[in-house]
Amino acid sequence: MVQLTRRHLLTAAGAAAVAAGLSACDSASSSSSDVDDKRAGAMDGFKAGDQFKATEPLTFPIMMLSNQGYPYKADWPFFKELTARTNVTLESTAVPGSDYNQKRSVMVSAGDAPFIIPKTYHPDEEAFIAGGAILAVSDYAALMPHFTEKVARWNLQPNLDQFKAEDGKYYLLPGLHENAWQDYSLAVRTDVMTRLGLTAPRTFDDLTAVLREMKKAHPDVYPISDRWSTPPQPGANNLLNLIATAHDAHAGWGWTPTHWDPAAARFTYSGSTDQYRQTLEYVYQLVKEGLLDPESFTQTDDIARQKFANGKSFVISANAQTLVNEARKDIVKIPGAAVAKMILPIGPAGATLPGTSRLENGIMISKKALESKNFVAMMQFIDWLWYSDAGLMFSKWGIEGQTYSGKVDDGSFKLDPGIKWGGINPGAAKDLQVDYGFSNGVFAYGGSTAMLNSQFSDEEKTFQAEMNKRQVRPVSPPAPLSIEEREQVTLWDSALKDHVFQNTLKFALGQRPLSEWDAYVKELEGKNSTKYLDIVNKAYERYKKAHG
Repeated sequence: MVQLTRRHLLTAAGAAAVAAGLSACDSASSSSSDVDDKRAGAMDGFKAGDQFKATEPLTFPIMMLSNQGYPYKADWPFFKELTARTNVTLESTAVPGSDYNQKRSVMVSAGDAPFIIPKTYHPDEEAFIAGGAILAVSDYAALMPHFTEKVARWNLQPNLDQFKAEDGKYYLLPGLHENAWQDYSLAVRTDVMTRLGLTAPRTFDDLTAVLREMKKAHPDVYPISDRWSTPPQPGANNLLNLIATAHDAHAGWGWTPTHWDPAAARFTYSGSTDQYRQTLEYVYQLVKEGLLDPESFTQTDDIARQKFANGKSFVISANAQTLVNEARKDIVKIPGAAVAKMILPIGPAGATLPGTSRLENGIMISKKALESKNFVAMMQFIDWLWYSDAGLMFSKWGIEGQTYSGKVDDGSFKLDPGIKWGGINPGAAKDLQVDYGFSNGVFAYGGSTAMLNSQFSDEEKTFQAEMNKRQVRPVSPPAPLSIEEREQVTLWDSALKDHVFQNTLKFALGQRPLSEWDAYVKELEGKNSTKYLDIVNKAYERYKKAHG
């Protein structure tokens, strides 16, 4: 399979062909009689680039995650301006983030969910397909010109294919990124690096060498004491994900049960691959040498941050926002301390990034929405707000001349100096999210690389420029399961995952020797990993035969 760089673009003819194919696949249902009488309030001739505005005032119910960092407010300027631009009022069912998934599941299963159900991560939507509570949104993609245009122009159809069910349809509208991008990495105390005469590591082997020098100079310190573990599943965290990705494996946050082997043209079980074993070998070496705090897999964020703030560690997981909002504030009491996000080290997989980062969480549509006479207008509204450049700019940055000035495509964008967001204008009195409701994770995700870069400092843009040079690994081919198959693998998945995560921690900490790897693989087989793979590979062959 061909590997694409982040700057890879389709030719105009290729994009047009993909768009035509997408429309041909989806237009039959969306143009049929099931929506002919559901166009009240919709725009005639709505196309990519158009500003959506309903022809009459409309109200659409939406499930609204209330983020702890910026709790939901009905009087946010976001909602008032949204109505002014689109003639649509959103009727929000606000749910705290801690309860969101459970509340969503209960409401969808009971048929009580609002029409628009955002903040859903694939494959969570699969649990609701059999019950018929959510729409096959691919049937109505032709009603969404901005969505289909971006899928075509950004060559996202292979990614979208991964969301398809056995019937060849997808039930989730994901956020779309123009290119793969990497936010998470490791933050390092650069003052310590300078004092010890160390250079930034290019590879994970280089990182090990850096950590050894830190340990040599500070024997009482674990150079890395990490955060973002998720008890009671200590096998899931950011550090494992970063190391595994560099080995072309799936671990930590990036865990998925199956791994595509292109050479064999079949799926293997992720927790038993050679790449997974190599990942654990690397982690164990760090632990054995005292370079990685063994509590990194179980401790809370607060404890990890305290160690970093007290100079008991020098490296910690970070992204662009936590670097500025947390890590730099945490070390402020250490004289001369400085911290920066390191360019993500390279591993055996080479200078690559996984292609899966091009799709985000997305939107499910309640089956009840299809009963509304305003269904077409609702799909046009969703298309504009979540997928048009103008809608994305609005949901991300707000109102030109009030919250921001300039444009993202020519680099002239500036957030109003009286408003802060992330690391921008940190001393400002107003907060873009808390006080205005913009840059809300329910609405603001996906978009062009230029828009992504608009939220970054010059320092982060340098990081992103280096990441942009890396090749993007192709995504796995689709292998959608039938309802019966999904029910069967679900019965096996929990026990398999628990065993993988428990032994991931044991191998990483040296509580179980890696010489027992073959025995561990046999244990997975005893828990039906082979049968699991048989079902997945049969599904892959079936889908390939039916859909090419």
